[in-house]
Amino acid sequence: MTVTLSNPGDLLATDAYHHVAVATGSRHVHVAGQVGWDAQGELAAPDLAGQVAQAYRNVATALAGVGASFADVVRLTVYVVDWDVAQYPGFADGVARVADEIGFTAPPASLIGVAALFAPGILVEVEATAVLD
Repeated sequence: MTVTLSNPGDLLATDAYHHVAVATGSRHVHVAGQVGWDAQGELAAPDLAGQVAQAYRNVATALAGVGASFADVVRLTVYVVDWDVAQYPGFADGVARVADEIGFTAPPASLIGVAALFAPGILVEVEATAVLD
């Protein structure tokens, strides 16, 4: 395995993400922001949970296309329209829906609230960085 995830003891313990990723390898993979669209460019769901699930599936598909998986991810950046902490249960539900399916490992992540994304109806966008040997 090229990525080791950890949560140092003096930082907040969380299952949502790991605070630190240490990676070894020479191939860096940068996945462009993935949204809740299916392969036909249609929104998979109107709600945050459904769009999160599809966006994470899309990240997994992009990673698989270059021989990578979530086990290789060292960083996620997630953008959510009009973010409010009250949205967290819906966000977490979306991740939970696909976690086993995509082998989600909860890498270091940032969740950033934005006013809007590039098209109407899109509620979330997920970028990923992975490292391979």
